[in-house]
Amino acid sequence: MSIIVALLVLSILIFFHELGHFTAARFFGVQVDIFSIGFGKRLWTKKIGKTEWSLSAIPLGGYVKMKGQDDADPTKMSYDEDSYTVKKPWQRIIILLAGPFANFLMAFLLYWAISMLGVPKLLAYVGDVDKNTPALQAGLQKEDKIIQINGHKISYWENIGKSINKTEGDVILTIERNDTRIDLTLTPKVIEDQNVFGEKITRRIIGISPMNRQEIVHYGLFDGLRYAWNETKKASLLIFESIQKLLSGVVSTDKLGGIITIVDVTAQASHAGILSLFFFTALISVNLGVLNLFPIPALDGGHIMFTFYEMITGKPANEKIIMYLTMAGWGILLALMMLGLYNDITRLWRTH
Repeated sequence: MSIIVALLVLSILIFFHELGHFTAARFFGVQVDIFSIGFGKRLWTKKIGKTEWSLSAIPLGGYVKMKGQDDADPTKMSYDEDSYTVKKPWQRIIILLAGPFANFLMAFLLYWAISMLGVPKLLAYVGDVDKNTPALQAGLQKEDKIIQINGHKISYWENIGKSINKTEGDVILTIERNDTRIDLTLTPKVIEDQNVFGEKITRRIIGISPMNRQEIVHYGLFDGLRYAWNETKKASLLIFESIQKLLSGVVSTDKLGGIITIVDVTAQASHAGILSLFFFTALISVNLGVLNLFPIPALDGGHIMFTFYEMITGKPANEKIIMYLTMAGWGILLALMMLGLYNDITRLWRTH
């Protein structure tokens, strides 16, 4: 059942991406010949107007085939009034951007839904105090509640580390213990650690871990929209940075995951509950949006690159060059898919 949920989630994300292209294309009067979820043999097709809506056998993608645009053969053109080819470059760019935009919009709506359902947050209660640490030396105890750091209010556990690492020198903790407020002065310890990309960093710690006390935070309308915007922006920047680290060699290619990993993690998230599923679905949606903006021929970003060239030079790029670059783009995408699949199989082999 969880595998079905994972494939359904993936199909919904692809549908929204292609719906973005479809909506913008129809807005500018471009005929859409095919709207397909999946690749390969068509399992179901229904023609509505001039568009064939299809479900295909391989649910690992999808496509919108517009009149005058054919990724399989970029030299196939149509110069009819309702063709993609004859539209102004800025109109074509909007049509191309509409797919990734739909993914960002869906992530935003999912984060907004999460804010309405309630976001679980750890409260700033001290659980364990490690030995030989600044916290122990200053007299911090289990069940103390940290309410201020250097005079700044602390509401949740996630704020503690951020506040300590923003400061230099000593920090003053204001804690609440048995309904009494106490100020403690500590000198944080500097340690070497790793960030999410495995790079060496230094950070300041005081040597405490949280209690398992949390509350569910429900956001109002405008606070929820702000939360959704911040989370979408944070996820987008994280994925951009991840790709940059991958390309620069900071992150090893064996960390790259494929479709098996996506389905597996989505299935696990569905088991963990609706919030986890929404969080992960939003992250995948942002991922799709970001990746499609990269200037690789065969992706939306590649088409945008060609269209920008046309806007700057006043003439379209050479058809043969477009065809060769598009074939190279498909080669890159296929190689990345195969690498991801290889990594997925290797991970499964190791775990079993």
